[in-house]
Amino acid sequence: MSAIIARIALRYAAGALVAAGYMDADLGSQIGADPDLLILVGGALGVSVELAYALAKKCGWGT
Repeated sequence: MSAIIARIALRYAAGALVAAGYMDADLGSQIGADPDLLILVGGALGVSVELAYALAKKCGWGT
């Protein structure tokens, strides 16, 4: 599931960078299809969710 979210996030980010003129359109289309980058971003999403959960437990927030 995190790979799907990572792919969507990468495509939106690449689209924003292409629209702003910071990235070439060919590079933007390659970013959403790169499996290594998807694994990296998917792993980062998982780690960030776990860190947010740990912080919420530590601070006594609802989980």
